[in-house]
Amino acid sequence: MARTTYDSKEFKSHNKSGKPDNIVEKENDIYMECEAIQKELPSFMRSYFTYLKGNVLPMTRLAYLHDIRFFTNYLINETDLTGAKTTRDITSDEFNNITAADINLFIDYCRKYMVDDGETVTVFENNNRSLARKKSSVSVMFKQLYRAGIIDKNITDGFDPIRVGKPGEREIKALQDDEVMIMLDAVTNGTGLTNHERVYWEKTKMRDKAILVMFVTYGLRLSELQQLNLSSFNFSRGEFKIYRKRGKESIMPLNRSVQIVLDDYINGERNTVIAENSAAEDALFLSLQGRRITERAIRELVKKYTSIALNTSRRSGYSPHKLRATAATSLIGRGNSIYDVAALLDHEQVTTTQLYARHKMNVKRDLVSDMEWELERKDEE
Repeated sequence: MARTTYDSKEFKSHNKSGKPDNIVEKENDIYMECEAIQKELPSFMRSYFTYLKGNVLPMTRLAYLHDIRFFTNYLINETDLTGAKTTRDITSDEFNNITAADINLFIDYCRKYMVDDGETVTVFENNNRSLARKKSSVSVMFKQLYRAGIIDKNITDGFDPIRVGKPGEREIKALQDDEVMIMLDAVTNGTGLTNHERVYWEKTKMRDKAILVMFVTYGLRLSELQQLNLSSFNFSRGEFKIYRKRGKESIMPLNRSVQIVLDDYINGERNTVIAENSAAEDALFLSLQGRRITERAIRELVKKYTSIALNTSRRSGYSPHKLRATAATSLIGRGNSIYDVAALLDHEQVTTTQLYARHKMNVKRDLVSDMEWELERKDEE
């Protein structure tokens, strides 16, 4: 039985999927958040809501709905395209009068805009990748409204293009193997930590080391690691189960390094923490308060230890996703097949893995060093 709270009521779902309750609870949280946003939006968008539910991942659905809510608020607060006071009250006739030019102005607005909450004025700025996502959210919505007969024209052909760099143009940020060792030394011995950080390090070093080692060994996504349970592991068989995107299950083998750090943590630090409730009793990684560690806390500890490896500020440390890149580049650098690495990291397309292959350091130097020719030289006169 999975339980969560919604509108101050306890929400229960009968879990017959075979997934752990914490995985189901997270899925329910995303589902309920989507449903709540939909209630704020006009009812004539129902066909769009149905399309999202059946065709995109839950987190993508949530992101699109956030974008559309932002768009409808923009219509009310920044334009004269609607007379509505709330997003729910915007009419289909008003949407029918929106032109491609209006959408292009919206995308331009999203590049940089200000929000005044009465006390502070905050400036928000979006890069081209974020703008492209917002454009996609709006484009799909207008296409669905046109197909459903809500609006008379498909205006999406008139949307201005937003250039997003091709994957090959992206700089791959990842730790090198020597930097990984510096990072692991920092979490093992407290090297590079401030006095304040060492206070917490004394209590969480085994947990943090296990987290870092699992990231650089398997290239796990943040959500995959955060949702791990004790029951996810079968130590006698040397394996553990994770839940990927789209609800896919994947069995991962345990190697010796991972078994050591997990054994140290589970039989050491974790035994000193009292789980706050029954839901946390099965969680693998706990906070000092006995709760399942949050994704935010994991991000912060990764940034801390990677910043030490990179010899930079804490703010400039790497995210968990860059440790995923670290695992990919390290595995490929050791001669493993990109197809095998793609399978381990759950890349849907091997072209994604190929990006990390291109990132191999000194690949040109290594290639030409194997092509030395024994050439005779004339004695210098």
